[in-house]
Amino acid sequence: MSSHAKAPYYFVPGPSRWPVMAGMALLLTMAGASAWVNDITWGPTLNAIGVVCLLLVLYKWFGDAISESEGGQYSERVDLSFRWSMSWFIFSEVMFFGAFFGALFYARNISMPWLADLDHKLLWPDFVPHWGNTPGGTVAPFTKMSPFPVPTINTALLLTSGVTLTIAHHALRVGKRTQTAIWLFLTVLLGATFMGFQASEYIGAYNDLNLKLTSGIYGSTFFMLTGFHGFHVTMGAIMLSVVLFRVIRGDLSPEHHFAFEGAAWYWHFVDVVWLGLYICVYWL
Repeated sequence: MSSHAKAPYYFVPGPSRWPVMAGMALLLTMAGASAWVNDITWGPTLNAIGVVCLLLVLYKWFGDAISESEGGQYSERVDLSFRWSMSWFIFSEVMFFGAFFGALFYARNISMPWLADLDHKLLWPDFVPHWGNTPGGTVAPFTKMSPFPVPTINTALLLTSGVTLTIAHHALRVGKRTQTAIWLFLTVLLGATFMGFQASEYIGAYNDLNLKLTSGIYGSTFFMLTGFHGFHVTMGAIMLSVVLFRVIRGDLSPEHHFAFEGAAWYWHFVDVVWLGLYICVYWL
């Protein structure tokens, strides 16, 4: 990476169209997703268009940032601002998942006993307060998810990916670019394998267990938590793939490689979230 010595005191980029375009792409994505879950025919198409547009915007936006970095525009002060920005971004993600974990806790530990108390016996006399049960006739019968075998395999995959990513980081810090690329590629491969297993798990849940997003609070919390986590794994794998390309190209050096570090922070955060999901969603 270019030396910080050539950088200005603090680089301020000019006006950019990418934030507005990213917002528009996200609007299309969420509008398509909302239509999709409500069985509107054009929902999947609009969602796919939004995702493609967002990826194109991110490609161009981060491409500009890489060009600025390689052009010697970023000083140590900019590097520090990037670190704070990534830290606050991950904190916002902690709050995001915290809301869903909170919903899971409320539904399972507060609402379930409440539905089984004396007042509600008149409405649902046969209701048993066990997580995964629903008042009779409200949703189609389904089978709860088991931690075996796919979730346990996926746990091993993500934990292993954290190890390979750490090895890649240590290799980069001592200037071993080839080893960095190999271990980073293994990390991306493990993440892709995780997503493949999760896709097969979802197919099995729909076809074999009759567990769907509409399967009461159990189905909605399960698919929202694991689905958003899967989205974060996908984004993390894309980030690490970009970093892998830059490692191969020789952009990153032992002294200056925040692109690697930021993506690594994000990936380790995703690993920690999965451990919480594995325990709270599949075991408890």
